[in-house]
Amino acid sequence: MTLLQALIFALIQGISELFPVSSVAHGVLTPYVLGWNLDPVFLKEHFLPFVVMLHLGTATALLVFFRAEWLGILGSLRASGGRRKLMLIVCGTLPAAVLGFLFEKNLRHIFSNVTIAAFFLIVNGLLLYWGEKIRAKGVKDLEDLGYGQALIIGLFQSLALVPGFSRSGASITAGFWMGLRHEAAARFSMMLATPIIFGAAVLEIPKLVLADVGPLLYTSMLGGLAAGLAAFASVWVLMRWFKRNEFNAMLPFAVYCALLGGTVLFLRLS
Repeated sequence: MTLLQALIFALIQGISELFPVSSVAHGVLTPYVLGWNLDPVFLKEHFLPFVVMLHLGTATALLVFFRAEWLGILGSLRASGGRRKLMLIVCGTLPAAVLGFLFEKNLRHIFSNVTIAAFFLIVNGLLLYWGEKIRAKGVKDLEDLGYGQALIIGLFQSLALVPGFSRSGASITAGFWMGLRHEAAARFSMMLATPIIFGAAVLEIPKLVLADVGPLLYTSMLGGLAAGLAAFASVWVLMRWFKRNEFNAMLPFAVYCALLGGTVLFLRLS
Protein backbone atom coordinates (compact mmCIF):
# COMPACT_ATOMS: atom_id res chain seq x y z
CA MET A 1 0.00 0.00 0.00
CA THR A 2 1.42 3.37 -1.04
CA LEU A 3 1.42 6.41 1.22
CA LEU A 4 -1.26 8.12 -0.90
CA GLN A 5 -3.47 5.03 -0.76
CA ALA A 6 -2.97 4.81 3.00
CA LEU A 7 -3.96 8.45 3.51
CA ILE A 8 -7.08 8.11 1.34
CA PHE A 9 -7.96 4.93 3.18
CA ALA A 10 -7.37 6.63 6.55
CA LEU A 11 -9.61 9.59 5.77
CA ILE A 12 -12.42 7.29 4.65
CA GLN A 13 -11.96 5.14 7.75
CA GLY A 14 -11.93 8.12 10.10
CA ILE A 15 -15.23 9.34 8.69
CA SER A 16 -16.98 5.98 8.33
CA GLU A 17 -15.93 4.72 11.77
CA LEU A 18 -18.17 7.22 13.53
CA PHE A 19 -20.87 7.71 10.93
CA PRO A 20 -23.22 4.67 11.08
CA VAL A 21 -22.06 3.30 7.72
CA SER A 22 -19.53 0.59 8.72
CA SER A 23 -15.85 1.49 8.57
CA VAL A 24 -14.92 -2.17 8.01
CA ALA A 25 -17.16 -2.38 4.95
CA HIS A 26 -15.65 0.84 3.60
CA GLY A 27 -12.22 -0.58 4.31
CA VAL A 28 -13.08 -3.60 2.20
CA LEU A 29 -14.89 -1.70 -0.56
CA THR A 30 -12.46 1.22 -0.97
CA PRO A 31 -9.71 -0.81 -2.72
CA TYR A 32 -12.36 -2.49 -4.89
CA VAL A 33 -14.09 0.74 -5.95
CA LEU A 34 -10.82 2.60 -6.56
CA GLY A 35 -9.26 -0.33 -8.40
CA TRP A 36 -6.33 -0.88 -6.05
CA ASN A 37 -4.53 -4.18 -6.58
CA LEU A 38 -3.31 -4.75 -3.05
CA ASP A 39 -0.97 -7.58 -2.14
CA PRO A 40 -3.00 -10.64 -1.02
CA VAL A 41 -0.44 -11.29 1.73
CA PHE A 42 -1.01 -7.77 3.04
CA LEU A 43 -4.77 -8.26 2.99
CA LYS A 44 -4.52 -11.59 4.81
CA GLU A 45 -1.81 -10.86 7.37
CA HIS A 46 -1.46 -7.10 7.85
CA PHE A 47 -4.75 -5.51 6.81
CA LEU A 48 -6.42 -5.86 10.20
CA PRO A 49 -3.44 -4.54 12.25
CA PHE A 50 -3.14 -1.63 9.79
CA VAL A 51 -6.83 -0.79 10.22
CA VAL A 52 -6.50 -1.04 14.00
CA MET A 53 -3.69 1.53 13.87
CA LEU A 54 -6.13 3.82 12.09
CA HIS A 55 -8.69 3.01 14.79
CA LEU A 56 -6.16 4.11 17.41
CA GLY A 57 -6.18 7.55 15.82
CA THR A 58 -9.99 7.48 15.87
CA ALA A 59 -10.10 6.48 19.55
CA THR A 60 -7.67 9.26 20.44
CA ALA A 61 -9.91 11.77 18.65
CA LEU A 62 -12.91 10.48 20.63
CA LEU A 63 -10.99 10.71 23.88
CA VAL A 64 -10.08 14.33 23.13
CA PHE A 65 -13.60 15.25 21.98
CA PHE A 66 -15.29 13.72 25.04
CA ARG A 67 -12.51 14.63 27.46
CA ALA A 68 -14.92 16.57 29.69
CA GLU A 69 -17.14 13.50 30.09
CA TRP A 70 -14.22 11.18 30.84
CA LEU A 71 -12.65 13.61 33.29
CA GLY A 72 -16.05 14.05 34.91
CA ILE A 73 -16.42 10.29 35.33
CA LEU A 74 -12.92 9.90 36.75
CA GLY A 75 -13.36 12.88 39.02
CA SER A 76 -16.62 11.63 40.46
CA LEU A 77 -15.79 7.95 41.03
CA ARG A 78 -16.35 8.41 44.73
CA ALA A 79 -19.90 9.50 43.99
CA SER A 80 -22.54 6.95 43.03
CA GLY A 81 -23.43 8.85 39.86
CA GLY A 82 -19.87 8.73 38.53
CA ARG A 83 -19.45 5.04 39.35
CA ARG A 84 -22.78 4.24 37.73
CA LYS A 85 -21.88 5.91 34.44
CA LEU A 86 -18.56 4.07 34.38
CA MET A 87 -20.34 0.77 35.04
CA LEU A 88 -22.75 1.47 32.17
CA ILE A 89 -19.75 1.89 29.86
CA VAL A 90 -18.20 -1.32 31.21
CA CYS A 91 -21.45 -3.24 30.64
CA GLY A 92 -21.71 -1.84 27.10
CA THR A 93 -18.09 -2.70 26.32
CA LEU A 94 -17.90 -6.28 27.64
CA PRO A 95 -19.89 -8.10 24.91
CA ALA A 96 -17.78 -6.80 22.03
CA ALA A 97 -14.56 -7.38 23.97
CA VAL A 98 -15.44 -10.98 24.84
CA LEU A 99 -16.92 -11.91 21.45
CA GLY A 100 -14.08 -10.20 19.61
CA PHE A 101 -11.52 -12.17 21.61
CA LEU A 102 -13.35 -15.46 20.99
CA PHE A 103 -14.25 -15.10 17.31
CA GLU A 104 -11.85 -12.59 15.72
CA LYS A 105 -9.62 -15.31 14.26
CA ASN A 106 -12.64 -17.11 12.79
CA LEU A 107 -13.94 -13.91 11.21
CA ARG A 108 -10.59 -12.59 9.94
CA HIS A 109 -10.87 -14.42 6.60
CA ILE A 110 -14.03 -12.51 5.60
CA PHE A 111 -12.50 -9.07 6.28
CA SER A 112 -11.41 -8.78 2.64
CA ASN A 113 -14.52 -10.29 1.02
CA VAL A 114 -16.21 -7.59 -1.06
CA THR A 115 -19.43 -9.53 -1.66
CA ILE A 116 -19.98 -10.27 2.04
CA ALA A 117 -19.25 -6.66 2.99
CA ALA A 118 -21.70 -5.34 0.37
CA PHE A 119 -24.44 -7.74 1.45
CA PHE A 120 -24.19 -6.88 5.13
CA LEU A 121 -23.95 -3.18 4.30
CA ILE A 122 -27.47 -3.52 2.85
CA VAL A 123 -28.55 -5.32 6.05
CA ASN A 124 -26.99 -2.48 8.03
CA GLY A 125 -29.11 -0.02 6.06
CA LEU A 126 -32.21 -1.99 7.03
CA LEU A 127 -31.09 -1.96 10.66
CA LEU A 128 -30.70 1.83 10.57
CA TYR A 129 -34.13 2.16 8.96
CA TRP A 130 -35.61 0.05 11.76
CA GLY A 131 -33.79 2.27 14.26
CA GLU A 132 -35.38 5.34 12.73
CA LYS A 133 -38.80 3.73 13.01
CA ILE A 134 -38.41 3.04 16.73
CA ARG A 135 -36.68 6.32 17.59
CA ALA A 136 -40.01 7.69 18.91
CA LYS A 137 -39.43 5.55 22.00
CA GLY A 138 -36.36 7.64 22.79
CA VAL A 139 -37.15 9.84 25.78
CA LYS A 140 -34.42 8.84 28.25
CA ASP A 141 -31.08 10.35 29.10
CA LEU A 142 -28.03 8.21 29.83
CA GLU A 143 -28.62 8.51 33.57
CA ASP A 144 -31.92 6.63 33.12
CA LEU A 145 -30.32 3.62 31.41
CA GLY A 146 -30.17 0.29 33.25
CA TYR A 147 -27.16 -2.03 33.35
CA GLY A 148 -29.04 -4.74 31.47
CA GLN A 149 -30.00 -2.23 28.81
CA ALA A 150 -26.36 -1.15 28.48
CA LEU A 151 -25.43 -4.82 28.03
CA ILE A 152 -27.97 -5.17 25.19
CA ILE A 153 -26.51 -2.09 23.50
CA GLY A 154 -23.09 -3.73 23.83
CA LEU A 155 -24.38 -6.91 22.19
CA PHE A 156 -25.64 -4.87 19.25
CA GLN A 157 -22.25 -3.17 19.06
CA SER A 158 -20.73 -6.64 18.59
CA LEU A 159 -22.40 -6.87 15.18
CA ALA A 160 -19.50 -4.76 13.91
CA LEU A 161 -17.38 -7.92 14.03
CA VAL A 162 -19.07 -8.72 10.72
CA PRO A 163 -17.95 -6.47 7.82
CA GLY A 164 -20.89 -4.35 6.72
CA PHE A 165 -22.43 -3.78 10.13
CA SER A 166 -21.69 -0.41 11.67
CA ARG A 167 -20.58 -0.36 15.29
CA SER A 168 -22.02 3.08 15.87
CA GLY A 169 -25.14 2.36 13.83
CA ALA A 170 -25.92 -0.84 15.72
CA SER A 171 -25.28 0.64 19.15
CA ILE A 172 -27.23 3.84 18.40
CA THR A 173 -30.17 1.78 17.11
CA ALA A 174 -30.06 -0.37 20.24
CA GLY A 175 -29.97 2.85 22.26
CA PHE A 176 -33.20 3.94 20.59
CA TRP A 177 -34.70 0.53 21.37
CA MET A 178 -33.69 0.93 25.02
CA GLY A 179 -35.42 4.32 25.05
CA LEU A 180 -32.52 6.77 24.72
CA ARG A 181 -32.96 10.08 22.96
CA HIS A 182 -31.10 10.66 19.67
CA GLU A 183 -28.27 12.68 21.18
CA ALA A 184 -27.98 10.45 24.27
CA ALA A 185 -27.84 7.29 22.11
CA ALA A 186 -25.15 8.82 19.88
CA ARG A 187 -23.13 10.08 22.86
CA PHE A 188 -23.23 6.68 24.60
CA SER A 189 -22.22 4.98 21.34
CA MET A 190 -19.22 7.29 20.99
CA MET A 191 -18.23 6.71 24.64
CA LEU A 192 -18.38 2.95 24.12
CA ALA A 193 -16.14 3.22 21.07
CA THR A 194 -13.14 4.53 22.99
CA PRO A 195 -12.33 1.50 25.22
CA ILE A 196 -13.22 -1.11 22.60
CA ILE A 197 -11.01 0.49 19.95
CA PHE A 198 -8.12 1.00 22.36
CA GLY A 199 -8.51 -2.63 23.42
CA ALA A 200 -8.28 -3.83 19.82
CA ALA A 201 -5.20 -1.66 19.36
CA VAL A 202 -3.48 -3.23 22.37
CA LEU A 203 -3.99 -6.66 20.81
CA GLU A 204 -3.18 -5.89 17.17
CA ILE A 205 -0.61 -3.08 17.03
CA PRO A 206 2.20 -5.16 18.62
CA LYS A 207 1.75 -7.65 15.76
CA LEU A 208 2.34 -4.84 13.28
CA VAL A 209 5.35 -3.55 15.21
CA LEU A 210 6.98 -6.98 15.56
CA ALA A 211 6.23 -8.14 12.02
CA ASP A 212 8.72 -7.52 9.24
CA VAL A 213 6.56 -4.97 7.40
CA GLY A 214 9.21 -2.33 6.65
CA PRO A 215 7.76 1.10 5.85
CA LEU A 216 4.19 -0.11 6.48
CA LEU A 217 4.61 0.71 10.18
CA TYR A 218 5.40 4.37 9.47
CA THR A 219 2.71 4.56 6.81
CA SER A 220 0.26 3.18 9.38
CA MET A 221 1.29 5.82 11.91
CA LEU A 222 0.68 8.62 9.41
CA GLY A 223 -2.62 6.99 8.50
CA GLY A 224 -3.58 6.93 12.18
CA LEU A 225 -2.96 10.66 12.43
CA ALA A 226 -5.07 11.36 9.34
CA ALA A 227 -7.85 9.06 10.60
CA GLY A 228 -7.84 10.84 13.95
CA LEU A 229 -8.25 14.26 12.38
CA ALA A 230 -11.07 13.01 10.15
CA ALA A 231 -12.74 11.30 13.12
CA PHE A 232 -12.64 14.45 15.25
CA ALA A 233 -14.37 16.42 12.48
CA SER A 234 -16.86 13.58 11.97
CA VAL A 235 -17.92 13.29 15.60
CA TRP A 236 -18.32 17.09 15.76
CA VAL A 237 -20.68 16.93 12.76
CA LEU A 238 -22.50 13.81 13.96
CA MET A 239 -23.26 15.08 17.46
CA ARG A 240 -24.73 18.28 16.04
CA TRP A 241 -26.67 16.32 13.44
CA PHE A 242 -28.36 14.17 16.08
CA LYS A 243 -28.99 17.15 18.33
CA ARG A 244 -30.75 19.12 15.60
CA ASN A 245 -32.51 16.28 13.78
CA GLU A 246 -34.83 14.40 16.09
CA PHE A 247 -36.73 13.05 13.07
CA ASN A 248 -35.24 11.03 10.20
CA ALA A 249 -31.70 11.45 11.56
CA MET A 250 -30.78 7.87 10.60
CA LEU A 251 -32.62 7.79 7.28
CA PRO A 252 -29.87 9.33 5.07
CA PHE A 253 -27.34 6.82 6.39
CA ALA A 254 -29.77 3.93 5.85
CA VAL A 255 -30.35 4.96 2.23
CA TYR A 256 -26.61 5.43 1.63
CA CYS A 257 -25.77 1.96 2.96
CA ALA A 258 -28.50 0.29 0.92
CA LEU A 259 -27.50 2.08 -2.29
CA LEU A 260 -23.76 1.50 -1.93
CA GLY A 261 -24.12 -2.13 -0.88
CA GLY A 262 -26.72 -2.82 -3.56
CA THR A 263 -24.62 -1.24 -6.32
CA VAL A 264 -21.48 -3.16 -5.39
CA LEU A 265 -23.41 -6.40 -4.99
CA PHE A 266 -25.02 -5.93 -8.41
CA LEU A 267 -21.62 -5.32 -10.01
CA ARG A 268 -20.11 -8.36 -8.30
CA LEU A 269 -22.91 -10.72 -9.28
CA SER A 270 -23.66 -9.42 -12.77
